[in-house]
Amino acid sequence: MRNCSKLFFSGLLTFTLIITGCSERHQRLYVGSFTKPGQKGFSIFDFNSRSGQLKLVKEVDVGPNPSYFCYSERNKLFYFLNEVMEFNGVFGGGLTTFRYNPDDLTFEKQNEIIIPYAGPCYISMSPDSSFLLVANYPNGSVAVVTLDESGKPLSVTDTILYVKEEPDRSHAHMILSDPGGKNIYVTDLGLDRITYYSLDTSTGRLSRPENGSVTLPGGSGPRHFVFNDEGTRMYVINELGSTISVFSVGEDGGLAPVQTVSTVREGFQGNNYCADIHIGPSGKYLYGSNRGENTIVTFSIEADGTLKLVGHTSCGGDWPRNFTLDPSGKFLLVGNQKSDTIAVFRLNRSTGMPKDPPGKFRCISPACLKFFKE
Repeated sequence: MRNCSKLFFSGLLTFTLIITGCSERHQRLYVGSFTKPGQKGFSIFDFNSRSGQLKLVKEVDVGPNPSYFCYSERNKLFYFLNEVMEFNGVFGGGLTTFRYNPDDLTFEKQNEIIIPYAGPCYISMSPDSSFLLVANYPNGSVAVVTLDESGKPLSVTDTILYVKEEPDRSHAHMILSDPGGKNIYVTDLGLDRITYYSLDTSTGRLSRPENGSVTLPGGSGPRHFVFNDEGTRMYVINELGSTISVFSVGEDGGLAPVQTVSTVREGFQGNNYCADIHIGPSGKYLYGSNRGENTIVTFSIEADGTLKLVGHTSCGGDWPRNFTLDPSGKFLLVGNQKSDTIAVFRLNRSTGMPKDPPGKFRCISPACLKFFKE
């Protein structure tokens, strides 16, 4: 009888371990970084969505400073921006494309092209997935890149240099379409302006409608933005003003100011430069990163789309440039650029607040963190 009991409990333990192991869900986190000579700038981590643990599984050399990237799920292609002023001996930034096999984590370079005016800092795909949209920071400009049927970049079909006489005044920081794919928006940190365009898919050229821009208060420095799911509200984080601006989005794509809120604690005295902004998967909470105060600020999104402060959480490191939320919506992962770490926070279901203390994982100068479907 005693032996039977031992066998029973041994079998039960084995069954429990199997069930526990099967219930662990792994996602892949992809991270682009700023590099020094000899460093590989792209990292792949396995992320356990039960425990919040990260495990480095692959590092890839995709060229210098792959500070931002996007991914074509249909074509299994990664598009990396090389945020440099000279690429392959030519004035300009780089766009390097790799085909990716998610089964064995292998990468095959497809091509490289020059992005005019240099210093590309943001890339996204057009609504029809036929073009790449690029924002360049140093000499404020944007570019459109056409793709062939397999998704490989062919050529630059359009560029816009915003201030030719004084190029250092303009700093385009983000370019992205609205959720409905009707309009394409550009934030300009230097000109305190948001501009929107339509994209001619036959020519790959951008056109701005009359009055197709809105100006923010001087010194705001609009950087990144996010829409609600319906596309009726745009939330813009302002790097220099340490604020978030809320806009209503009209039928024609026009923006009307609704609200401006501070991202830093009341009474904060130091220098602060906001960076990234995201809405959680539930649509109930909005998050922003503060570089300087070194916090993640949490807001609840009210029924009318306005923001209400929930609180601030230490970012778990230094200089939270970029962050993301895992697909389950249970965790928030912060890339702390100056401390070379990724901090992982579990989110409080009731308040939306990131819970402290975080888990911390080594990653050199993280600049862009993303999850994708594979």
